[in-house]
Order: sequence, then structure tokens, then C-alpha cells
Amino acid sequence: MLAIVKQAVLQLPKRFLVGRPLRTGQMGETLLPKKLALPVFCSDPLSSVAYATEEILLALSLGGLAMLALSWWVGAGVVFLLLVVTTSYRQTCHAYPNGGGAYAVSRANLGENASLVAASALLIDYVMTVAVSVAAGVANVISAFPSLDPYAVPISLALIAVLAVMNLRGVKESGTTFAIPTYGFVASILLMLVVGLLHVATGHPPTAESAAVGVRAVHGTAGAAAVLLVMRAFAQGCTALTGVEAVSNGVPNFKPPKSRNAASTLTIMGLLAVTMFGGITILASAAHVHLADDPAQLVGAPHGYQQRTVIAQLGAAVFGHGSILFFLVQAFTAAVLVLAANTAFNGFPILASILGGDGYLPRQFARRGDRLVFSNGIVILSLLAGALIWAFDASTTRLIQLYILGVFVSFTLSQIGMVRHWGDELRRLADPARRRSVHRSRAINLVGAVLTGLVLVIVLLTKFAHGAWIVVVTMPLVFLMMKGIQRHYRRVAEELEPGEEGVPLPSRIHAVVLVSKVHTPTLRALAFARATRPHTLTALSVATSPEEADRLEREWGERDIPVPLTILDSPYRDITGPVLDYVARIRVRSPRDVVCVFIPEYVVGRWWEHLLHNHSALRLKARLLFRPGVMMTSVPWQLGSAEAALARHTEGAEFAARTRVRSDIG
Repeated sequence: MLAIVKQAVLQLPKRFLVGRPLRTGQMGETLLPKKLALPVFCSDPLSSVAYATEEILLALSLGGLAMLALSWWVGAGVVFLLLVVTTSYRQTCHAYPNGGGAYAVSRANLGENASLVAASALLIDYVMTVAVSVAAGVANVISAFPSLDPYAVPISLALIAVLAVMNLRGVKESGTTFAIPTYGFVASILLMLVVGLLHVATGHPPTAESAAVGVRAVHGTAGAAAVLLVMRAFAQGCTALTGVEAVSNGVPNFKPPKSRNAASTLTIMGLLAVTMFGGITILASAAHVHLADDPAQLVGAPHGYQQRTVIAQLGAAVFGHGSILFFLVQAFTAAVLVLAANTAFNGFPILASILGGDGYLPRQFARRGDRLVFSNGIVILSLLAGALIWAFDASTTRLIQLYILGVFVSFTLSQIGMVRHWGDELRRLADPARRRSVHRSRAINLVGAVLTGLVLVIVLLTKFAHGAWIVVVTMPLVFLMMKGIQRHYRRVAEELEPGEEGVPLPSRIHAVVLVSKVHTPTLRALAFARATRPHTLTALSVATSPEEADRLEREWGERDIPVPLTILDSPYRDITGPVLDYVARIRVRSPRDVVCVFIPEYVVGRWWEHLLHNHSALRLKARLLFRPGVMMTSVPWQLGSAEAALARHTEGAEFAARTRVRSDIG
């Protein structure tokens, strides 16, 4: 009974964090309705509105206060692009219901290389999404509680760990958990916009705390300089589009009808994002929110003045600083910014699983874990995002410069692929009504391809020197890595493919039993080797001292063992080398023969007992593994502690199985 309890206790932490395993047949129970799919797949684009306006203002501030007046024009351009991209991806949901998004579209229509470019861009973007979202969420918390600023990195890392655990519990369960913060954020922002814009309409616009603070220009505002500044602001504002493709990647996770539900969710997301982003931009302009890319640009700021986020300033201006509604807006904003990473925690593992299944990433990414999620992808994403947070000191401003380049690479390739897809459809269709519909769809994707391609050029030009070069360098490296993995799998498959003649029988089998002492494991290995009836059988020992060799020969003769004993001298006390040389000599004499090395081992059951043995058998097996024509056979002998450990494990497994059965019945 004690062993059963111990086994249950050992499993308790994992089951507490992740939950009990789910059967493969329960896959249908994890599919998402639209109300849960929205927080799972759309938290990133919805939360991006919390900092997209801020990024526009920070870029325009380089030209001084006069340039801030252009913020709503820049915002209008971002809104138009968001509508076009959302409409384009609605069509992707219908055309490619098996998911994969830009990767699937590009592979089907543009070829392998284009699809891997899209995949590498998306994988990098998902990692950036987690890092930027968590850092932005922590920045909003610090805006409300400035004393937490020194702890930004550990707080961010802890939040990534929490998100990883929640997603390891399962897509549906994480969606249920994240629904309240996401819908709370949407409701609080819409309430703030309604109240604020009503004040504007009645002639009493709210006034931001930074309205009286001036901004010194550090950038030219005439001619080409002004155009470049507006282009940079537009590029940074396009962060509002991040995560739009996640719905098209995750179509298989929706409840039937999958494509229609995914497209509907994308439409709801687009309308909410446009409303909130447009409203925040207009209200920030009306409230005269003034931000500076560098605090040294601020003019007339009071002593100790600390810039706060746009959302924090608007919340304080509309509801009053320190009010319950102000803290509610801040709390929901911080929560949804952190949970925006959940979009990546769903998109990255799904894309990685597809790439793993296609042989471009390790096969392990295609396997589902206990909770029917792609656990390996979740863990790897957490580690990569955590490394970025640590490397960039959890700075949203520094991380944002690496952002969205990958997004628009995948956007552009996806749209070009969809244009070709509709072209192929037109060549197969004869019905005039259906052809008109396809022509309309192709026109939408063509406009999307042109616009996203143009934005990609703008982003590359304006962000390259500010850190985007890191993504430009990383994307080809990820591309080459995936090509290398695919070549490896193809080469392995070719080598493993049996030829027409099959595998020839070996001419003879030479058995070699390794002997260290005359004890029970050795005698059992000798008996087993004799039972296999090899052509030759030799007991082989490596003596590291003359006394050891004499003792072994004496015991061998006393027991009258009917197997010839060969003792190799090892003046340098190495065991592995002489055995390898002996086996190699047999192979040289008889290259068509097979050498089977029998390795007696004794098995212990306690972890600390493993530390008391030298594991020479493991080292020898690792070396023999690379020798052609050599087979290895381990002959284990379980000691008493190993048998006890097996009994404990068996009892614990039976107890866990009974517990699961009772839980399923309940």
C-alpha cells in the first residue's frame, strides 16, 4: 500500500499542473466553439491595439509635436490594411480547411522553397509574439505600479511559464481560462472609448496627463524626411495585424463546420480590432497624448515625470487616475497582453506539427502529448521566448523592432499563393456565377498581395537598422535548418528502403560474450549465447592487471565452463579499445560474417545505486553501435532492488489506471 501511495504522490505534481491524460478517441471533445476560439486564436490581434497606437506616436514624435497630428491618418492606413488582410484570410480558411495557413497555401501553389520561407517567417514571428506580448503586458503593470520596474524580466519569465503550463493542459481548457480576460479587455476598452468619445462629441474632450508636455524634434519634417518618418510610423502601427493568420493555421481545431466557424471568428476579430484600434487612435489624438521615443525629447515635463502607456493615459483621462475603472482597464490590458501570447502558443505547435509531419522539423513535433496538444512545440516556444526576454531585458521598445517583418513575409506569400490558387480554379470552372465569385476572390487576394508586399518593403527599409536585421539573418538560417532536416530524413528513408534482393543471410555468426568476473550475470549471458547456437563462441575479458587475469583463469577452470576464454591485456587500463580491436579483427578475417556481442548487465532499482557503478557497458554499446556488421545483445540480471522497483511501478500503474477508470465513469 505504501508503494501505491508513493507512486501516486510522484505523479501528483504533473497531474496537478497538466491534468489527467486524454484518450485519442477524446479528440472531438477538445474542438472549439467560436466563443472560445476567439480568445484562443485572436487574443494577439485584439491585444495589439493596446500598443499599436503607442508605436505610431513614438515614431512620429521624432518629428516633434507637429507630426503627432498625423497619427490618425497613419491609423486609417493601418485600419484599411487590417480589413484587407482579414478578408483575404477568410478565403484561406475555406480554401485550406486542414490548416497550415501561409505554409499550406505557399506549398500548394508556390512550391517547397516559398513554403519554407513562409514557415520560417511564421515560426520566428510566433516566438516574437510571445516575447513582445508578455513584455508589453508587464510594461502596463509597471505603468500602474512603477516600483516593479526592476523585476520586469523575472515577472515576464514567470508569466511565460504559467502560459506554457496552461497550454499543456489543453486547447479547450486554456481557452476557457483565457476567455474572461480577453472579453473583459474588449468590454473595458469599448466602455472607455464610448465614454471618452462622448466627452469629445459634447465639447469636453478628456485631457491626457502628457498634454502639457512638449516634444523636441530630432528628425527632419520636410520633404523626403517627413515621408520616411510617416512610413516608419505606419510600419510600427502595423503591429496591429500580428496574429491574424493564426485562425487559418488552426482551422482543424474548430467545431464543424470548421471552415465557416473559422471564417466567422476571423470576421468578428477583424471588426473588434478595427473598432478598438481606430477608437484608441482618435481618442489619443483628441486627448493630446504626447509620447517621446527618447525621454530626452520631452520638454516642460515635471521633475520625476515618467512616461506611461497610451492606454494608461487614456484610462486616467477618461475615468480618473486611481479610480476603480482605471485599474480595471489596466488590469484587463495587462492580462490580455500577456494572454496574447496564447495565439502563438496555439499557432507555433500546430505549424511545427505540420512541418514535423512533412519532414522539415524533428518528427517529435508531430506527436501529441497527454492532453492531446503538441507538447514539444509548446515547450520549445517557451524556451525561445524566454531567451529573447532575457536577452532584450523585457524591453517592448527594443523587441518591437524585431517584430512584424516575418508577419508580412508570410502575409505576402500567402496572398500570392491564393491568387495562383484562384487562377487554377478559374481554369477548371465553367459555371459563370461561380467564375464571377472566383474572380472577386482573386481580386481581393491580389489587392492584399500588393499591399502586404508594399508594407513588407516599408518595414524592411524603416526597421532594418533598428534591429530587424536580426530577423533578416535568422530567417535564412531557419530555412536552411529545415532543408537540412528534410535532406536527412530523405537520406535515411532511402538507405532504409529494402532492395529487390532483400537482406542477405550472414555467412556465419561469431558470438562474443564479455566477461569481467565469474558471477551470475556472466553465466546467464554464456547460457543464452550458447542457446542461440552461433558458429563460434568466445568468452572475452580485458585484464587491467595480471592478478585479475590469473584469478579469472583459475575460477574459469574450477567451474569447467565449456566456452573458450580469451583474455586481452590492457596496459593502459582501457576496456573499450581492446574489445573494439578484437571485434574489428574478426570482421577483417570474415567481412560477410556477423559478430554478435553479448553484454551481461546487472540492473539496480534505486537512483543512487546507479551512481555507484561505472556504466562501462553503456560506453561500450555506444561505440559498438557505429561498427558495421556488429550486433549487440544486452543480457540483464535484475537485482533485488530492481525487482522491488518493478513491483512498485506495476502497483502504481494499476492504481493510476483504476483511478482513471473511476474518473471516467464519474
